Amino acid sequence: MQIDARGKACPMPVMMAEEALSKIGEGILDVLVDNEESALNVSGYAAQNGMYAETAKEGKDWKVKVVKGYTCNVPSAEFAVQGSQTAQRKTLLLIIGTDSLGKDEDLGKKLMKGFFDTMRVYKQLPHTLFFLNAGVKLTTVNEEIAGVLKEIETLGVEIYSCGTCLKHYDLESSLKVGNRGTTNHIVEGMQNFDKVLWV
Repeated sequence: MQIDARGKACPMPVMMAEEALSKIGEGILDVLVDNEESALNVSGYAAQNGMYAETAKEGKDWKVKVVKGYTCNVPSAEFAVQGSQTAQRKTLLLIIGTDSLGKDEDLGKKLMKGFFDTMRVYKQLPHTLFFLNAGVKLTTVNEEIAGVLKEIETLGVEIYSCGTCLKHYDLESSLKVGNRGTTNHIVEGMQNFDKVLWV
């Protein structure tokens, strides 16, 4: 079975995959998407629900093969890592949805730098930092804060920036620290982390 989710905005590809998979007891579903974030979301959904998934880039598009109901004796290394991460309980997911703290933008940008500097110095660190909306400017065009975030990353903090947000601000090629992420990090975070905080 195959569904074409190209041109569909997040989270529609996952919803389409979920609907198609709900109609079969076992089988293979190929999901076609036109961006990496959607491919990651679909494969993440599969892993979260105990299904095997593999992703391949085909030209400008991606194909996610989801296997439901079959026993896979030797899962891929990628799937095994995803499974172990899903099962592991983590302490804090900190979501940064802005590039400025408070209403005064100039002051807020200084406060934001101070926030990360304090985090670095006192080593009061979250397990994961996820940047979305205007927050992705901190991992891209704000070189001063990106430098601080690189130091925080070396202390073991996982850092992700929303791929859809990077694309919206035309910053996909400007990422200076961390990796591209998807909304799966937030949704899974509600289950896998002891605390989820938004800034």
